[in-house]
Amino acid sequence: MSGTPTEITADEAGALAAPARFDAVLHPHTSLSPRGFLLFMMLLCVVSFTAGVAFMLAGAWPVLGFMGLDVAIVWLAFRASYRAARRYERVLLTDSALTVERISPAGERRTWRFQPYWLSVILDERPGPDSALLLRSHGRALEIGKFLTPGEKRELAEALRTELRRLREPAMPEGTAEG
Repeated sequence: MSGTPTEITADEAGALAAPARFDAVLHPHTSLSPRGFLLFMMLLCVVSFTAGVAFMLAGAWPVLGFMGLDVAIVWLAFRASYRAARRYERVLLTDSALTVERISPAGERRTWRFQPYWLSVILDERPGPDSALLLRSHGRALEIGKFLTPGEKRELAEALRTELRRLREPAMPEGTAEG
């Protein structure tokens, strides 16, 4: 197997059922729980309806329709946010491969496999939220965890580096002393 990242099918990924050294499922953050969203939308509806009725009674009847339109736009924005939050990534390290599986909001799966002995974990920490966590091998790279915060990317990078280092360093046999 070469050290370059290769895209594989879900069936091939399932064949990598070796014991995991590292297994992380990365999810984007959601702004509100479903219960919080329901409470927020109820409050927004009450406030918008009350303000709309007040404007209607003052003679500005078209405002009531715009208040309803505002509620609809907020609802659509949250719906799009919740749909985008259904995506996730799985990073799985075994003795023979590091596999990244990316699942889109629509359920489409894309999988990449890297040979772990040639793999570099690179954290490009630019100022602000634009840092990038890259898996690089033989001149090719794959960015993972785009939706993570810079601190979460740092933690993931360190955990991956630690496990890759353990994999690459041969274990000392029992009773053997260094030195």
